[in-house]
Amino acid sequence: QVRLVESGGGAVQAGGSLRLSCAASGRISEYALAWFRQAPGKEREFVAAIGWSGGKTYYADSVKGRFTISRDNTKNAVYLQMNSLKPEDTAVYYCAAARSYLAAQAMAAMAAYDYWGQGTQVTVSS
Repeated sequence: QVRLVESGGGAVQAGGSLRLSCAASGRISEYALAWFRQAPGKEREFVAAIGWSGGKTYYADSVKGRFTISRDNTKNAVYLQMNSLKPEDTAVYYCAAARSYLAAQAMAAMAAYDYWGQGTQVTVSS
């Protein structure tokens, strides 16, 4: 069992930056890791994912060029650097981990992930 705990959320003005962190209670060096988000009244959606080695990353079109996902396997952690934030980025952000190998086309699928954090709120004002 792996427990995930997100941190780093907060309130920021449009154009600002935030860095989210997700710490795992166990070893996750061979897990695919991802960030999803859920805005009020909307379904949870994929934001970014990273393979176990950190060599491959995947992004939703809405965040490409603004967000960067990274991982530190020595710290059992995954990060999401968010720049040029927009009001539409306002949501609760969740990190997720998948025990099994994920093909590229599966990286954005919620059902592929086995463990989820409780989420951290990000609010972007205009």
